[in-house]
Amino acid sequence: MSFLIVLAALCFLMFVAYRGYSVILFAPIAALGAVLLTDPSLVAPMFTGLFMDKMVGFLKLYFPVFLLGAIFGKLIELSGFSKSIVKAVIGLLGTERAMLSIVAVCAVLTYGGVSLFVVVFAVYPFAAELFRQGDIPKRLIPGTIALGAFTFTMDALPGTPQIQNIIPTSFFGTTTWAAPWLGTIGAVFILIVGITYLEWRRRAAKRNGEGYGDPATLLNEPAAFAESRLAHPLLALTPLVLVGVVNKLLTLWIPVVYGTSHEFVPAVIGKAAPVVQEVSKVAAIWAVQGALLVGIASVLALAWKPVTAQFAEGAKNAIGGAMLAAMNTASEYGFGAVIAALPGFLVVANALGSIPNPLINEAITVTSLAGITGSASGGMSIALAAMAETFIANANAANIPMDVLHRVASMASGGMDTLPHNGAVITLLAVTGLTHRQAYKDIFAITLIKTAAVFVIIGAFYATGLV
Repeated sequence: MSFLIVLAALCFLMFVAYRGYSVILFAPIAALGAVLLTDPSLVAPMFTGLFMDKMVGFLKLYFPVFLLGAIFGKLIELSGFSKSIVKAVIGLLGTERAMLSIVAVCAVLTYGGVSLFVVVFAVYPFAAELFRQGDIPKRLIPGTIALGAFTFTMDALPGTPQIQNIIPTSFFGTTTWAAPWLGTIGAVFILIVGITYLEWRRRAAKRNGEGYGDPATLLNEPAAFAESRLAHPLLALTPLVLVGVVNKLLTLWIPVVYGTSHEFVPAVIGKAAPVVQEVSKVAAIWAVQGALLVGIASVLALAWKPVTAQFAEGAKNAIGGAMLAAMNTASEYGFGAVIAALPGFLVVANALGSIPNPLINEAITVTSLAGITGSASGGMSIALAAMAETFIANANAANIPMDVLHRVASMASGGMDTLPHNGAVITLLAVTGLTHRQAYKDIFAITLIKTAAVFVIIGAFYATGLV
């Protein structure tokens, strides 16, 4: 019975998310409903002592990353740098390689620190123009954008500043550059197999005589891209390169400067307890925050006039988006903490824990919970909050480095997360004016490829010992 209660809570949250309701509202309702059915006396204590505690704890660590990432992405958009990068990539690869061009643009933007949601809005007008010129079915645009933005640059390539690559650092004491060889192997696998699949779908549509579609009957068709004076692409790429370089440098410098822990005494009247921080748990977060600040400063320095002309309104939109994304994930984090505290979760944990191999155990656990919650960061947060100590103990017993645990968890979170109720999927389809029936098949195929990549890197680790 306890297991059915947990399952019902998870299914309920998945259902309301699929229907478009806010998880900020329904995550606590689902969690406390499960508590009510298990032990009514624990509803209030669980809410204040566990749900809110974990939710606020998540925001304390990660909200600055959400905020700075959203502002940086908005400035890249306002400056015209994103248009310059898109135009340069298209010029390099050619309009006949429309799919590869869009994947490359998405990859450059996301690896440079631009939010996945911002990338969808920024790239879609160019994707539509390219697909129109190449007479490629519009229904293939979401799958193409998903491959470029939601996969290898999100959590596979080492150093990516996306939140899915940052969360494991606080659990395993790693950095965003963990397991660079394995991450690169996984990224190459995803890119090659993903492009091969999309090109197969394009050729099949062409053989069947299917073109882009009638713009008069399609929804949310953007206006054709109008030529305008744009920054040189190397100038436009400078802030993205700076984010990557500074992130790497700060990752190396912060532990040297602060040591393993740091404490200070607040300058207040009377006695105050020292504030102590374990640097290993926050170094990666500090590094990404510092890198994004440098990126923001560089955009302002390089494109002051176009950015400041629209900064007030643009910043409001970016901050609103950051708050919504952070609160959604934090609510799911609190939901996961409550579910993990219920007796029914022990049944789930024991079933997943019965998988003997520690890396396969971690991969299946993380990707399963990411799929259930419809969130890569939310599902991974739930899994690591509940089972990180078990993963670490099993890895230590098998002499598996923490860097490998980090990369497996990060990539697994971006596996089955993109089920129909995933927020990014819903946003992507809404922006492109398509429905699940029209375009989700290809997104799901990319989801399967991304999930398979996790097991590819696990196999590569056991076969070669590469980290």
